[in-house]
Amino acid sequence: MPTSLVTGGSGFIGSHLTEHLLQQGNTVVVLDDLSTGRAENLTHLADHPKLRIQNASITDPVALAEAAHNVDEIYHLAAAVGVKLVADDPVRTIETNIYPTEQLLRLAVQGKVSRFFLASTSEVYGKNPGESWTEEDDLHLGPTSRPRWAYGCSKAIDEFLALAYHQKYGVKVTVGRFFNVVGPRQVGNYGMVVPRFVEAALKQEPVVVYDDGSQIRCFAHVAEIVECVAALTAHPESGGRVFNIGSDQPVSILELAKRVISRTGSTSSITFLPYNKAYSDDFEDVQRRVPCVDLLNSTIGRKPEKTLDEVLDDIIAWKRQSLGTT
Repeated sequence: MPTSLVTGGSGFIGSHLTEHLLQQGNTVVVLDDLSTGRAENLTHLADHPKLRIQNASITDPVALAEAAHNVDEIYHLAAAVGVKLVADDPVRTIETNIYPTEQLLRLAVQGKVSRFFLASTSEVYGKNPGESWTEEDDLHLGPTSRPRWAYGCSKAIDEFLALAYHQKYGVKVTVGRFFNVVGPRQVGNYGMVVPRFVEAALKQEPVVVYDDGSQIRCFAHVAEIVECVAALTAHPESGGRVFNIGSDQPVSILELAKRVISRTGSTSSITFLPYNKAYSDDFEDVQRRVPCVDLLNSTIGRKPEKTLDEVLDDIIAWKRQSLGTT
């Protein structure tokens, strides 16, 4: 069985992917500095004989080289994540998202790594006005004077780098653009909307919706996402290609808030907060973000299918347990 490196493996998606790979029989090396990940995400796996956890930053080239030594495949998930974190610290976003990706790709060439998965994001589409977004759509990023677009731009550069390494050196790189992945272990610290709504509802506090709540999003369960990631990475025809990975079932943020209140049985009210109060005066958001996942489905024969209610019920049950509520 292969040895897999998961950068950001203590994070929300990374910990679920680590768990999935171990269940498949892989040996897994996790590299994470716990800046946004959490050690407790892997506590239940700490004694697993095929897991090695290295607490270090991907911006440390020595630690990166050590983690990548003698691995067969790389899942590069480590990044500066979350709209709020990106808006607050664009320098960190750029430094964390670009330079380590290039270093890791070089290490993949040197080590003859057979498979490389690059986690990208729907943010690369920017303000694309389409009803749904396909992998070959143009990118519509906002002006460089607005730091909100630094994340999408940095991940787009990551994609260019990865695809160039595939073309020039033959590294089997698969790029996956994530769309609003949610589930147990996700926290609301970085602007993540679902855990923020669920926690507020369970505490009977107001559920705060940014702007007017008309923004359209799709929410996929993390368990389905990591299954798609592993299947794509192993697929012989995924190299040098970009895939949308997410749910294609749209819902408005206001409807999401109402659904969370209903599913939790909460008495919470809904309040509205302007973007300039939540972030900054120059903040811009994307009104509609819906992926076309036909390419994903035709390649691996599956796509995320869980309904929003199924996803919310799982998150609510986990959150009740973590909060000690019934």
